[in-house]
Amino acid sequence: MSKTLKEIARLVGGEIAGNADILIKGVCGIKEAESGELTFLANPKYLPYLDKTAASAVIVGKDIQSSAKPLIRVDNPSLAFIKAAALFTKSDLGHPRGIHSTALIAKNAKLGKNVAIGSFVTIEEGVNLGDNTIVYSNSFIGKNTRIGRDCLIYPSVSIREDISIGDRVIIHNGAVIGSEGFGYVTVEGSHRHIPQTGTVVLEDDVEIGANTTIDRARFDKTVVGKGTKIDNLVHIAHNVIIGENSLIVAQAGVSGSTIIGNNVILAGQAGLVGHITIGDNAIVGAQGGVTKSVPANTFVSGYPARPHEAAMRVNACLQNLPKLFETVKELKKKIEELEKK
Repeated sequence: MSKTLKEIARLVGGEIAGNADILIKGVCGIKEAESGELTFLANPKYLPYLDKTAASAVIVGKDIQSSAKPLIRVDNPSLAFIKAAALFTKSDLGHPRGIHSTALIAKNAKLGKNVAIGSFVTIEEGVNLGDNTIVYSNSFIGKNTRIGRDCLIYPSVSIREDISIGDRVIIHNGAVIGSEGFGYVTVEGSHRHIPQTGTVVLEDDVEIGANTTIDRARFDKTVVGKGTKIDNLVHIAHNVIIGENSLIVAQAGVSGSTIIGNNVILAGQAGLVGHITIGDNAIVGAQGGVTKSVPANTFVSGYPARPHEAAMRVNACLQNLPKLFETVKELKKKIEELEKK
Protein backbone atom coordinates (compact mmCIF):
# COMPACT_ATOMS: atom_id res chain seq x y z
CA MET A 1 0.00 0.00 0.00
CA SER A 2 1.52 3.29 -1.13
CA LYS A 3 1.23 6.66 0.60
CA THR A 4 1.87 10.15 -0.71
CA LEU A 5 4.66 12.15 0.86
CA LYS A 6 2.00 14.63 1.99
CA GLU A 7 0.16 11.90 3.93
CA ILE A 8 3.37 10.76 5.62
CA ALA A 9 4.36 14.33 6.51
CA ARG A 10 0.95 14.84 8.13
CA LEU A 11 1.45 11.68 10.22
CA VAL A 12 4.92 12.64 11.49
CA GLY A 13 4.19 16.34 11.90
CA GLY A 14 6.78 17.46 9.38
CA GLU A 15 7.05 20.09 6.65
CA ILE A 16 7.70 19.17 3.04
CA ALA A 17 10.36 20.60 0.74
CA GLY A 18 9.80 19.36 -2.81
CA ASN A 19 7.13 17.30 -4.52
CA ALA A 20 4.46 16.44 -1.93
CA ASP A 21 2.56 14.10 -4.26
CA ILE A 22 5.18 11.44 -4.91
CA LEU A 23 4.17 7.93 -3.88
CA ILE A 24 6.07 6.00 -1.21
CA LYS A 25 5.77 2.21 -1.12
CA GLY A 26 8.15 1.38 1.72
CA VAL A 27 11.07 2.44 3.93
CA CYS A 28 14.76 1.55 4.07
CA GLY A 29 18.19 2.75 5.23
CA ILE A 30 19.78 5.64 3.38
CA LYS A 31 22.46 3.47 1.69
CA GLU A 32 20.17 0.57 0.81
CA ALA A 33 16.98 2.42 -0.18
CA GLU A 34 15.57 2.12 -3.70
CA SER A 35 13.30 4.25 -5.83
CA GLY A 36 9.84 4.49 -4.30
CA GLU A 37 11.16 4.16 -0.73
CA LEU A 38 11.48 6.68 2.09
CA THR A 39 14.64 6.93 4.19
CA PHE A 40 15.95 9.23 6.93
CA LEU A 41 19.08 11.13 7.93
CA ALA A 42 19.77 11.50 11.66
CA ASN A 43 23.54 10.97 11.91
CA PRO A 44 25.70 13.74 10.33
CA LYS A 45 28.24 11.18 9.08
CA TYR A 46 25.64 10.01 6.53
CA LEU A 47 25.17 13.52 5.13
CA PRO A 48 27.14 12.66 1.93
CA TYR A 49 24.43 10.10 1.11
CA LEU A 50 21.64 12.69 1.14
CA ASP A 51 21.87 13.44 -2.58
CA LYS A 52 23.34 10.04 -3.54
CA THR A 53 20.62 7.83 -2.06
CA ALA A 54 18.25 6.14 -4.50
CA ALA A 55 15.35 6.79 -2.11
CA SER A 56 12.52 8.91 -3.45
CA ALA A 57 12.40 11.10 -0.31
CA VAL A 58 14.29 11.65 2.93
CA ILE A 59 13.22 12.58 6.46
CA VAL A 60 15.74 15.09 7.82
CA GLY A 61 16.25 17.53 10.67
CA LYS A 62 15.11 21.12 10.34
CA ASP A 63 18.70 22.28 9.92
CA ILE A 64 18.77 20.83 6.38
CA GLN A 65 17.12 23.33 4.09
CA SER A 66 17.44 21.83 0.62
CA SER A 67 18.42 18.75 -1.35
CA ALA A 68 18.05 17.21 -4.78
CA LYS A 69 15.55 14.87 -3.06
CA PRO A 70 12.12 15.78 -1.68
CA LEU A 71 12.40 16.20 2.09
CA ILE A 72 10.25 15.96 5.18
CA ARG A 73 11.81 18.27 7.79
CA VAL A 74 11.13 17.38 11.44
CA ASP A 75 12.58 18.00 14.90
CA ASN A 76 13.53 14.34 15.43
CA PRO A 77 14.22 12.36 12.22
CA SER A 78 14.67 9.02 14.02
CA LEU A 79 11.33 9.25 15.79
CA ALA A 80 9.57 10.44 12.64
CA PHE A 81 11.02 7.53 10.67
CA ILE A 82 9.72 5.06 13.27
CA LYS A 83 6.23 6.49 12.82
CA ALA A 84 6.52 6.38 9.03
CA ALA A 85 7.84 2.81 9.05
CA ALA A 86 4.76 1.71 11.00
CA LEU A 87 2.64 2.57 7.95
CA PHE A 88 4.40 -0.13 5.92
CA THR A 89 4.80 -2.78 8.62
CA LYS A 90 2.47 -5.75 8.71
CA SER A 91 0.28 -5.54 11.80
CA ASP A 92 -0.14 -9.33 12.06
CA LEU A 93 3.26 -10.70 13.01
CA GLY A 94 1.96 -14.22 13.53
CA HIS A 95 1.96 -14.16 17.34
CA PRO A 96 0.39 -17.20 18.99
CA ARG A 97 -3.33 -17.02 19.65
CA GLY A 98 -5.23 -18.93 22.27
CA ILE A 99 -3.70 -21.67 24.39
CA HIS A 100 -1.92 -24.52 22.63
CA SER A 101 -2.96 -28.02 23.59
CA THR A 102 0.62 -29.00 24.53
CA ALA A 103 1.09 -26.19 27.07
CA LEU A 104 1.39 -27.35 30.71
CA ILE A 105 -0.43 -24.85 32.92
CA ALA A 106 -0.89 -25.28 36.68
CA LYS A 107 -4.51 -25.37 37.78
CA ASN A 108 -4.14 -22.38 40.10
CA ALA A 109 -2.31 -20.19 37.55
CA LYS A 110 -4.28 -17.06 36.70
CA LEU A 111 -4.47 -15.98 33.06
CA GLY A 112 -5.88 -12.58 32.07
CA LYS A 113 -8.08 -11.82 29.10
CA ASN A 114 -6.75 -12.63 25.61
CA VAL A 115 -3.60 -14.32 26.93
CA ALA A 116 -1.85 -16.47 24.29
CA ILE A 117 0.29 -19.49 25.18
CA GLY A 118 2.38 -21.30 22.55
CA SER A 119 3.30 -24.97 22.29
CA PHE A 120 5.23 -26.78 25.04
CA VAL A 121 5.14 -23.82 27.42
CA THR A 122 5.32 -24.65 31.14
CA ILE A 123 3.52 -22.36 33.60
CA GLU A 124 3.88 -23.40 37.23
CA GLU A 125 1.74 -22.91 40.33
CA GLY A 126 0.75 -19.43 41.43
CA VAL A 127 1.72 -17.70 38.17
CA ASN A 128 -0.31 -14.64 37.20
CA LEU A 129 -0.31 -13.42 33.59
CA GLY A 130 -1.90 -10.05 32.73
CA ASP A 131 -4.31 -9.31 29.89
CA ASN A 132 -3.04 -9.63 26.30
CA THR A 133 0.28 -11.14 27.31
CA ILE A 134 1.82 -13.57 24.79
CA VAL A 135 4.15 -16.45 25.69
CA TYR A 136 5.87 -18.21 22.80
CA SER A 137 6.78 -21.89 22.50
CA ASN A 138 9.12 -23.73 24.86
CA SER A 139 9.20 -20.98 27.47
CA PHE A 140 9.15 -21.65 31.22
CA ILE A 141 7.53 -19.51 33.92
CA GLY A 142 8.29 -20.53 37.50
CA LYS A 143 6.13 -20.60 40.60
CA ASN A 144 4.47 -17.41 41.88
CA THR A 145 5.86 -15.23 39.09
CA ARG A 146 3.71 -12.27 38.11
CA ILE A 147 3.78 -10.85 34.58
CA GLY A 148 1.80 -7.71 33.67
CA ARG A 149 -0.35 -6.69 30.73
CA ASP A 150 0.63 -6.62 27.05
CA CYS A 151 3.93 -8.42 27.58
CA LEU A 152 5.67 -10.43 24.86
CA ILE A 153 7.76 -13.45 25.83
CA TYR A 154 9.57 -14.95 22.83
CA PRO A 155 10.55 -18.65 22.44
CA SER A 156 12.74 -20.52 24.93
CA VAL A 157 12.72 -17.85 27.62
CA SER A 158 13.19 -19.03 31.22
CA ILE A 159 11.60 -16.93 33.94
CA ARG A 160 12.28 -18.44 37.33
CA GLU A 161 10.14 -18.48 40.48
CA ASP A 162 8.91 -15.40 42.39
CA ILE A 163 9.82 -12.90 39.64
CA SER A 164 7.89 -9.65 39.14
CA ILE A 165 7.50 -8.26 35.61
CA GLY A 166 5.58 -5.08 34.78
CA ASP A 167 3.42 -4.10 31.80
CA ARG A 168 4.53 -4.00 28.13
CA VAL A 169 7.76 -5.86 28.81
CA ILE A 170 9.44 -7.67 25.89
CA ILE A 171 11.83 -10.59 26.52
CA HIS A 172 13.62 -12.06 23.51
CA ASN A 173 14.65 -15.63 22.72
CA GLY A 174 16.75 -17.56 25.19
CA ALA A 175 16.86 -14.94 27.94
CA VAL A 176 17.04 -16.20 31.53
CA ILE A 177 15.45 -14.09 34.25
CA GLY A 178 16.06 -15.01 37.88
CA SER A 179 18.81 -17.59 37.68
CA GLU A 180 20.90 -17.85 40.85
CA GLY A 181 23.50 -15.19 41.48
CA PHE A 182 27.16 -16.22 41.42
CA GLY A 183 27.83 -16.41 45.17
CA TYR A 184 30.41 -18.58 46.91
CA VAL A 185 32.52 -18.50 50.05
CA THR A 186 35.83 -20.33 50.16
CA VAL A 187 36.25 -22.59 53.21
CA GLU A 188 39.45 -24.60 53.58
CA GLY A 189 40.06 -24.49 49.84
CA SER A 190 36.52 -25.48 48.89
CA HIS A 191 33.97 -23.12 47.30
CA ARG A 192 30.70 -23.28 49.24
CA HIS A 193 27.54 -22.08 47.52
CA ILE A 194 25.73 -19.11 49.08
CA PRO A 195 21.95 -19.47 48.57
CA GLN A 196 20.42 -16.72 46.44
CA THR A 197 16.95 -16.23 47.91
CA GLY A 198 16.00 -12.83 46.47
CA THR A 199 14.12 -11.93 43.30
CA VAL A 200 14.21 -9.92 40.06
CA VAL A 201 11.94 -6.98 39.25
CA LEU A 202 11.51 -5.80 35.65
CA GLU A 203 9.49 -2.58 35.63
CA ASP A 204 7.12 -1.34 32.90
CA ASP A 205 8.31 -1.01 29.28
CA VAL A 206 11.59 -2.86 29.80
CA GLU A 207 13.04 -4.86 26.89
CA ILE A 208 15.48 -7.73 27.38
CA GLY A 209 17.61 -9.00 24.48
CA ALA A 210 18.22 -12.56 23.32
CA ASN A 211 20.36 -14.79 25.56
CA THR A 212 20.70 -12.10 28.19
CA THR A 213 20.85 -13.28 31.81
CA ILE A 214 19.63 -11.38 34.86
CA ASP A 215 20.46 -13.02 38.20
CA ARG A 216 18.19 -13.01 41.21
CA ALA A 217 19.40 -11.13 44.28
CA ARG A 218 21.07 -12.80 47.23
CA PHE A 219 18.50 -11.43 49.70
CA ASP A 220 16.51 -8.51 48.29
CA LYS A 221 15.99 -7.83 44.56
CA THR A 222 17.76 -7.17 41.28
CA VAL A 223 15.92 -4.32 39.53
CA VAL A 224 15.69 -3.11 35.94
CA GLY A 225 13.95 0.27 35.92
CA LYS A 226 11.08 1.51 33.82
CA GLY A 227 11.82 1.98 30.11
CA THR A 228 15.33 0.52 30.24
CA LYS A 229 16.43 -1.49 27.18
CA ILE A 230 19.00 -4.29 27.43
CA ASP A 231 20.63 -5.74 24.30
CA ASN A 232 21.58 -9.35 23.48
CA LEU A 233 24.20 -11.33 25.43
CA VAL A 234 24.30 -9.04 28.45
CA HIS A 235 24.88 -10.31 31.99
CA ILE A 236 23.36 -8.51 34.98
CA ALA A 237 24.56 -9.97 38.28
CA HIS A 238 22.76 -10.30 41.62
CA ASN A 239 21.53 -7.23 43.51
CA VAL A 240 22.26 -4.85 40.61
CA ILE A 241 19.92 -1.86 40.47
CA ILE A 242 19.44 -0.24 37.04
CA GLY A 243 17.49 3.02 36.83
CA GLU A 244 14.96 4.21 34.28
CA ASN A 245 15.47 4.66 30.52
CA SER A 246 19.01 3.34 30.47
CA LEU A 247 20.59 1.49 27.52
CA ILE A 248 22.80 -1.56 28.08
CA VAL A 249 24.43 -2.66 24.80
CA ALA A 250 25.49 -6.17 23.70
CA GLN A 251 28.01 -8.20 25.71
CA ALA A 252 28.16 -5.75 28.58
CA GLY A 253 28.66 -7.26 32.03
CA VAL A 254 27.62 -5.73 35.34
CA SER A 255 28.96 -7.25 38.55
CA GLY A 256 26.95 -7.68 41.73
CA SER A 257 25.49 -4.87 43.83
CA THR A 258 26.36 -2.16 41.32
CA ILE A 259 23.89 0.73 41.09
CA ILE A 260 23.27 2.27 37.65
CA GLY A 261 21.34 5.54 37.44
CA ASN A 262 18.73 6.87 35.02
CA ASN A 263 19.47 7.49 31.33
CA VAL A 264 22.84 5.72 31.52
CA ILE A 265 24.45 4.17 28.43
CA LEU A 266 26.78 1.18 28.70
CA ALA A 267 28.24 0.60 25.24
CA GLY A 268 29.17 -2.81 23.82
CA GLN A 269 31.40 -5.06 25.96
CA ALA A 270 31.59 -2.57 28.82
CA GLY A 271 32.55 -4.31 32.05
CA LEU A 272 31.73 -3.03 35.54
CA VAL A 273 33.14 -4.27 38.83
CA GLY A 274 30.76 -4.77 41.73
CA HIS A 275 29.65 -2.39 44.48
CA ILE A 276 30.08 0.84 42.52
CA THR A 277 27.66 3.54 41.36
CA ILE A 278 27.19 4.89 37.84
CA GLY A 279 25.53 8.33 38.02
CA ASP A 280 22.56 9.57 35.99
CA ASN A 281 23.23 10.34 32.30
CA ALA A 282 26.70 8.79 32.39
CA ILE A 283 28.13 7.01 29.34
CA VAL A 284 30.63 4.15 29.39
CA GLY A 285 32.35 3.69 26.03
CA ALA A 286 32.70 0.37 24.20
CA GLN A 287 34.95 -2.10 26.04
CA GLY A 288 35.28 0.34 28.91
CA GLY A 289 36.53 -1.35 32.08
CA VAL A 290 34.97 0.46 35.02
CA THR A 291 36.83 -0.12 38.29
CA LYS A 292 35.38 2.70 40.39
CA SER A 293 32.22 4.80 40.60
CA VAL A 294 31.42 7.19 37.74
CA PRO A 295 29.85 10.60 38.50
CA ALA A 296 26.64 11.74 36.82
CA ASN A 297 26.84 13.38 33.37
CA THR A 298 30.28 11.87 32.67
CA PHE A 299 31.62 10.06 29.57
CA VAL A 300 34.31 7.49 30.41
CA SER A 301 36.14 4.95 28.26
CA GLY A 302 39.23 2.75 28.15
CA TYR A 303 40.71 0.43 30.75
CA PRO A 304 40.71 1.35 33.49
CA ALA A 305 37.89 3.66 32.49
CA ARG A 306 38.64 7.37 32.82
CA PRO A 307 37.19 10.57 31.35
CA HIS A 308 36.96 9.99 27.59
CA GLU A 309 39.26 12.88 26.59
CA ALA A 310 41.97 11.59 28.95
CA ALA A 311 41.50 8.06 27.61
CA MET A 312 41.95 9.34 24.06
CA ARG A 313 45.19 11.09 25.00
CA VAL A 314 46.51 7.92 26.64
CA ASN A 315 45.61 5.93 23.55
CA ALA A 316 47.35 8.47 21.31
CA CYS A 317 50.50 8.07 23.39
CA LEU A 318 50.30 4.30 23.11
CA GLN A 319 50.06 4.56 19.34
CA ASN A 320 53.35 6.51 19.35
CA LEU A 321 55.24 3.94 21.45
CA PRO A 322 56.91 2.15 18.48
CA LYS A 323 58.21 5.47 17.15
CA LEU A 324 59.32 6.51 20.63
CA PHE A 325 61.10 3.18 21.09
CA GLU A 326 63.09 3.71 17.88
CA THR A 327 63.95 7.25 18.94
CA VAL A 328 65.24 6.01 22.30
CA LYS A 329 67.35 3.37 20.54
CA GLU A 330 68.89 6.02 18.30
CA LEU A 331 69.59 8.33 21.23
CA LYS A 332 71.11 5.47 23.21
CA LYS A 333 73.39 4.65 20.30
CA LYS A 334 74.49 8.28 19.97
CA ILE A 335 75.23 8.48 23.71
CA GLU A 336 77.34 5.34 23.51
CA GLU A 337 79.31 6.84 20.57
CA LEU A 338 79.86 10.07 22.49
CA GLU A 339 81.06 8.18 25.57
CA LYS A 340 83.60 6.27 23.46
CA LYS A 341 85.05 9.61 22.26
